[in-house]
Amino acid sequence: MPRIVISAAHRSSGKTTVAIGLCAAFAGLGRKVQAFKKGPDYIDPMWLSAASGRSCRNLDHYLMGEENLLSVFSRGAEGAEVSLIEGNAGLFDSIDVDGKGSTATLARLLDAPVVLVVDCHGMNRGIAPLLMGYRQFDPGLPIAGVILNRVGGPRHEAKLRAALKKYTDVEVLGAIPSLPQVVIPERHLGLLPAKEETGASSIIAAIAEVVSRCVDLDRIFAIVGSSPPLISSCCPPDRSSASPDRFSSAKVRIGIASDQAFTFYYPENLEALQDAGAELVPFSPIADPHLPSVSGLFIGGGFPEVFMDRLEANHSLRAEIRAAIEAGLPVYAECGGLMYLAREIRWEGTVRQMVGALPCDIRMTARPQGHGYMLIEETGRSPWPLGGAVSKGRIKAHEFHHSEVVNLNGAEFAYKVVRGHGIDGRHDGIVWRNVVASYAHIHSVGTPMWAERFVEFVRQSQSQGVVPVRGTGGKNE
Repeated sequence: MPRIVISAAHRSSGKTTVAIGLCAAFAGLGRKVQAFKKGPDYIDPMWLSAASGRSCRNLDHYLMGEENLLSVFSRGAEGAEVSLIEGNAGLFDSIDVDGKGSTATLARLLDAPVVLVVDCHGMNRGIAPLLMGYRQFDPGLPIAGVILNRVGGPRHEAKLRAALKKYTDVEVLGAIPSLPQVVIPERHLGLLPAKEETGASSIIAAIAEVVSRCVDLDRIFAIVGSSPPLISSCCPPDRSSASPDRFSSAKVRIGIASDQAFTFYYPENLEALQDAGAELVPFSPIADPHLPSVSGLFIGGGFPEVFMDRLEANHSLRAEIRAAIEAGLPVYAECGGLMYLAREIRWEGTVRQMVGALPCDIRMTARPQGHGYMLIEETGRSPWPLGGAVSKGRIKAHEFHHSEVVNLNGAEFAYKVVRGHGIDGRHDGIVWRNVVASYAHIHSVGTPMWAERFVEFVRQSQSQGVVPVRGTGGKNE
């Protein structure tokens, strides 16, 4: 499993752009590239997936644990000539003073060489003590080289190289100039998702051209190939608490909201639903006038506020979803999905009507209401509680939302918030009819019973008389 970690000294150093460029450049040379992203993230993986041609996988200590993380990596890296892991934050940054969960910790766990991307704007000789410090801080960490980013020109590059040559033995693997034309657009949650950006392929091609021209790809490929054999378990996440006799093999159809407004899905979550017996049926809340024939819905995160005009304009689909929920259709919704199921979204003085299936409204805020890892505890109110599948009924999750729930009446909650914010700092997971709608994003690798319990509840609801929605037309019929 040839592999490499792309990290940086601090955030906004350009490591995502460099990682995208390396993926696209190697893929353009005919190499089989598998991208990974450290930490909970949906947007960077979209760009890495588009650049590599393979679905990017997330690697997260907190959500998965080490054994499951190694399993995800091993499975994803199978057959790849280059496994490129993009770190998050700075190489040694962590919420823990001992560095637990940092990109450096991940690199050691994977026994992978590290390439540092350094933003050199306004820096010359000072790059030497910076890299000397990084080497000395953790001498056992294999920092294989550095890519100089935002270099001002040939003279600037020469000064940087001279300082590194005189004072360090750090190898310079490339020098990339400041090129504003290849910057990826951003919005309030970070980069613009690749699935929204109509010019994504052109942006990726431009980045790949610059990286191919300014970085020594042959040398990086050699470093990738120098990674030692990785001995790890390829066992699937533990689902031992699920008795095979409890779950039917009958297929159920679950609609997946999938368009520009709803793009936040971990591949493992969709795969877990399929493994549990679900046939996934994509539909567009923006464009499809009717639901396909389904027995349940999964509405993931995204940016419904950005597309709220178009979502409101789809009157027929909103009415169908509201009626189906009132009739008992099982629905699991995360963040953007919660926002869409509410009565309305208010943003920058504009109010748009949403599905109206939940007794609440959504108000966008200038600052994040919840940002980071969560620990939530089941209340027993969920229609498909996970029970003993996780320690003491607790689930590890994450959140990142610039919205808050207001005017909530009459609902119960699936979760008590132990860490994080959720709905109100104390609760998350609105339970209404057969809906669970929360700000928490769950990863099935760390919460392996989520998919099985949801699919089985959908199956039971169907068999007990909750009639599947019968769509009246559209591409998914």
